[in-house]
Amino acid sequence: MTCVNSGSRVLRAEENDIQKLLACKAQMGTKNLTASMERYVSARRKDGIHIINLHMTWEKLVLAARMIVTVENPADVVVISARPFGQRAVLKYAQNTGATSMAGRFCPGSFTNQKQEKFAQPRLIIVTDPRTDHQAIRESAYVNVPIIAFCDTDSPLTHVDLAIPCNNRGRLSIGMLYWMLSREVLRMRSTILRTVPWEVKVDLFFYRDPEDVLKKEAEEEKAIEDKKVVTTATEDAGVENWGDDAAGDWGN
Repeated sequence: MTCVNSGSRVLRAEENDIQKLLACKAQMGTKNLTASMERYVSARRKDGIHIINLHMTWEKLVLAARMIVTVENPADVVVISARPFGQRAVLKYAQNTGATSMAGRFCPGSFTNQKQEKFAQPRLIIVTDPRTDHQAIRESAYVNVPIIAFCDTDSPLTHVDLAIPCNNRGRLSIGMLYWMLSREVLRMRSTILRTVPWEVKVDLFFYRDPEDVLKKEAEEEKAIEDKKVVTTATEDAGVENWGDDAAGDWGN
């Protein structure tokens, strides 16, 4: 799995990268398969789930990074995700690479209507799912903007210029792929070295459930309050002991 030919020996996938993709189940497709995605499928399980070829995933990921690097102004690259699992990854990708993010519902006319407040003229767009982000793909096709898309086995490839085959429905899979893409872009820009691990953790790209976040914050606040109560009780006990010792000294 490590000898993935990406045009250069330096750009080949490392064993650690492939293990990360497997751990996040980036190779797991769906039971449906479109004709345009057949070339990226290597097998099919007994339960009907199609398995995506990770060799193709890595090659397309590196090719996408090459396309992104050719854009002189990083802000001209727009990253879009209407799917909730990809919104945090999109924001973190834009923060680390300097791209423009559009998380949440895509406002129609953002690329075609100049009277829109959020009107933009990107040179390249990246979408998380061709189905949920179909409006952005359609408008980009009107204005001849290249499109990079993370595609599952049942994704349509209409107007998509570069498809990255992967599991675009998994919370961990989307975060891992955006993390790898941003890392590869920074490496090609010589912002970070390939010999040094990237200091940004992949956990920052993963989707976090708001309920879990609130629950964790409540637990942390409760732990802080309990610590304050214990500290106050210890101080009160120390004051009482000091009073007893002083009384004994005066009695003697």
